[in-house]
Amino acid sequence: MGKVFVGLVWAILAAGTIFIVSLPINLQTHLVLGGIVLAIMITMKLLRLGGTWRLIALALGTALVMRYVYWRTTSTIPPVSQLENFIPGLLLYLAEMYSVFMLFLSLFIVAKPLPSREARPVAQEDLPRVDVFIPSYDENSSLLADTMAAAKAMDYPADLVTVWLLDDGGTVQKRNSDDIPTAQAAQKRHVELQQLCADLGVNYLTRERNEHAKAGNLNNGLAHSDGDLIAVFDADHAPTRSFLQETVGYFKEDPKLFLVQTPHFFLNPDPVERNLRTFEKMPSENEMFYGVIQRGLDKWNASFFCGSAAVLSRAALTESNGFSGVSITEDCETAVELHSRGWNSVYVDKPLIAGLQPASFASFIGQRSRWAQGMMQILRFRFPLLKRGLTIPQRVCYMSSTLFWLFPFPRIIFLFAPLFYIFLDLQIFTASGGEFFAYTLSYMTVNLMMQNYLYGRFRWPWISELYEYIQSVHLLPAVISVMINPRKPTFKVTAKDESISTSRLSELSRPFFLIFAVLLVAAGVSIWRIYSEPWKADVTLVVGTWNLLNLILAGCALGVVSERREWTSTRRIKVNRRCEFGHGDSWLPATIEDVSVNGARVRVYAADTEKFVAQGESAIRFQLLSGDASGMLPIVVRNQIKEGDTFVLGCQYMRTAADHHRYVADLVFANPEQWSQFQAARRRNPGVVGGTIWFLQLAFYQTSRGITYLIRYLRGNDRQAAPQQNGAKS
Repeated sequence: MGKVFVGLVWAILAAGTIFIVSLPINLQTHLVLGGIVLAIMITMKLLRLGGTWRLIALALGTALVMRYVYWRTTSTIPPVSQLENFIPGLLLYLAEMYSVFMLFLSLFIVAKPLPSREARPVAQEDLPRVDVFIPSYDENSSLLADTMAAAKAMDYPADLVTVWLLDDGGTVQKRNSDDIPTAQAAQKRHVELQQLCADLGVNYLTRERNEHAKAGNLNNGLAHSDGDLIAVFDADHAPTRSFLQETVGYFKEDPKLFLVQTPHFFLNPDPVERNLRTFEKMPSENEMFYGVIQRGLDKWNASFFCGSAAVLSRAALTESNGFSGVSITEDCETAVELHSRGWNSVYVDKPLIAGLQPASFASFIGQRSRWAQGMMQILRFRFPLLKRGLTIPQRVCYMSSTLFWLFPFPRIIFLFAPLFYIFLDLQIFTASGGEFFAYTLSYMTVNLMMQNYLYGRFRWPWISELYEYIQSVHLLPAVISVMINPRKPTFKVTAKDESISTSRLSELSRPFFLIFAVLLVAAGVSIWRIYSEPWKADVTLVVGTWNLLNLILAGCALGVVSERREWTSTRRIKVNRRCEFGHGDSWLPATIEDVSVNGARVRVYAADTEKFVAQGESAIRFQLLSGDASGMLPIVVRNQIKEGDTFVLGCQYMRTAADHHRYVADLVFANPEQWSQFQAARRRNPGVVGGTIWFLQLAFYQTSRGITYLIRYLRGNDRQAAPQQNGAKS
């Protein structure tokens, strides 16, 4: 009976939607209906109504969006006889329809995502054998040691897990290169990593040639191992102790399961978060994907492999001849192939690894260019919509994931469309100023409301637009190039473990200042035209407001490309672990208050702490989370502050033995709850109004900061120092 009632409600809503969309109503009536719909959606949001009520609110919003689409299609496109108006007008219309289409795909995927899954315990005698693959190219040994030590420390029977370092930086091909410095570096790396792996109890594996990039490296690991499951971690993705306990149990439940994917959690901010100072305040960009979209995909058995932080079935990979390597995004391509063969996937929404992401804007754009080009290759070579074996929902999900990367086209069109009217007086939108304002305002408002419903705690208002804009300027040529020649792109590693030693403008910043200048001039022209052409003031005012929104977005982007100086590649994580500080037979009671991969903050409870520090060599001794044993980690005290009866010490690790990497991994990576707590602390929903006000304040400040950096650069005070590279890539 309940299902019948729900079906009846949805039938009434569908009929009402069609009626509202096609009804020939005047402007005032449209505004009244739009106001009623928005009022209902706001009321439902304030009352925190979920479940079916949430779907009803989204359905009402969809009705208003469809009303806008109907009006745009039937009333606003310029006549074909006026090609100078029709061509840019049609491009703008297609850009808007792309956005609406992607909104509808998003609604299908995430309107009601699966709740977070619980871990599936497995009896000790049923635990599968696991091979852990850590593919590497040119990362430094210290970073690799931390990841390998964390992998070795996972809470899993030692006789059932084998950790492999898959080194593509020490291949025979590289060691025999005609370029002598390259050959020498590869040989040195080969010897160094072999010894490091021996010290840590990890299997070292390289190959003859660097073929098929990461996919080829992983397939070489498959050929030399025999575990039932394959866990994959990027070189900078260190797992928590519970990673395997939280993931392998799903394979016992479903013999056709090929993948358990977990989210990617990052210790450091991306360049947007770093330069805007939002890392601790606002959810990261990737949290919308891992916190909402992947759970939505999981509902339709379409959660896909993300290249790391995942466990895969060897049986499934054997059926597909290993990891796919046609595109440069081997992870998603492999998932498409295995889903089409009837295999299933699971997404576990719990951060169980901690990694690094690009710090510089140039590295960030390089990474996103690879993702965009790889997804375009999948769209071209695999074309999920017609891929035999996929279910209809899976086809929709994969089309959404690939078509998303076409966003540079509409984003650039939205940016420059107002300029056609402001500078050239082209009529690319045939409507009065009142109609334009009423329909567009209601559409934009309901769009923001629907995004808030879908992603409220995970994505704040206008942040998606900012990320899309800063990427579009440089991704557009990359996407066009792969469309022209889909086999041209090659896999390029992404620089990550960087530090920005000097405040400077990014080497990719020039287009953003040029665009800002053009939009600023357009704003001035708009004001002039309002006064000089009063008979067009309504249209000019609306188009000028559109341009002003673009100008605010472009101004905020100036802050993104103005790189702040930051020496460290990772942020400190707050902890509370008892320890002892000292050396030899002399130890003082202390507490570790925060940690990073390079050092720790230690509070010592003793008045004679200064004497210990003055003696030079020191260490911290603490209980390991992996058992009853304790670890002693050598440190150098870089600074000290007296606070009452205690001393707060800033310490740097001195890793001189393999065990020291294990101790650092235990301090930094072992506990998964610290990642969940950090994410939860910044996941709040400011609302559409509050989020918009916050963004406006942010944009005005970042505009002034960007202009300041530009002035400094023009005066010759910006040394344009390149990011310092510590070797971490993936």
